Amino acid sequence: MNDRKHDSNAITRAYFDSLLLEMRHFDAVIPDTSLELFGEKFDTPVMMAALSHLNKCHPQGLEEMARGAVAAGAVMWSGMGEDEELERICKTGAKTIKIIKPHSDNAEVLREIAWAEKMGCIAVGMDIDHAFNRQGEFDNIFGNCPLSGKTTEELASFVAATKLPFIVKGVLSVKDTKKCLEIGAAGIVVSHHHGLMDYAVPPLMILPKIVEIVAGKIPIFVDCSVESGMDVYKALALGATAVSIGRAMMTPLSQGGAIAVTQKIQEITASLAGTMAMTAIPNLSKMDASVIWPRF
Repeated sequence: MNDRKHDSNAITRAYFDSLLLEMRHFDAVIPDTSLELFGEKFDTPVMMAALSHLNKCHPQGLEEMARGAVAAGAVMWSGMGEDEELERICKTGAKTIKIIKPHSDNAEVLREIAWAEKMGCIAVGMDIDHAFNRQGEFDNIFGNCPLSGKTTEELASFVAATKLPFIVKGVLSVKDTKKCLEIGAAGIVVSHHHGLMDYAVPPLMILPKIVEIVAGKIPIFVDCSVESGMDVYKALALGATAVSIGRAMMTPLSQGGAIAVTQKIQEITASLAGTMAMTAIPNLSKMDASVIWPRF
């Protein structure tokens, strides 16, 4: 840890591991891990992260990831990609949330929103935390995808431009949480985008404050360094609605395609259920932050 003390991913991982759980056994039952979200029902709160460019992991990339999500009864998320890729993802039957980059051209944002609607996505959103590079300039992905920061008014216009729930990804402060509520966002992702900034606060550290502000008005999702059912449990206990797993799914995808992805989701969900049983949590609506203790 010492040689990575600036690394937000290492800090986040250490924070996950610093949280301990008490055991509870009175009145425990077989737990129910099912999730209801945006009018759909899923078998698990374990979701795919909004990844991009997975062809290096598998020839069919996100499409194969989507097949795995469908078989596991999980929510699929899609990041940056061509229109045709999103079409293939949705044709698998995956209930998909499309995350759009903060393009400098707002017309492109609106076009992608319309395409997500046409493809039957269950929600759409934007990763507002990927506007800048580390030199304080607007990022330009691969030199042909210029990005820019978005004002509160611009984000409100995107919310108003779609009938789909609009999710803001990259929320890591109480201030931005309040603005998300002001613009009518239908959900937020508490995330530091896999360490885009050094020394970023771990999502689970700030999550309780965000949960207090949201007060149940909209779902709260969490990602970054989530690897196991225990990680998922801790996020849910602290107030997350569901949790996205990204890089931990890449090895299963590359080694076994959709089948391995399904197995990994089911393995993580089973571990989550095991911890729920050992803490007497019957279902996701009964998750309880008081089970969490800091490491002494």
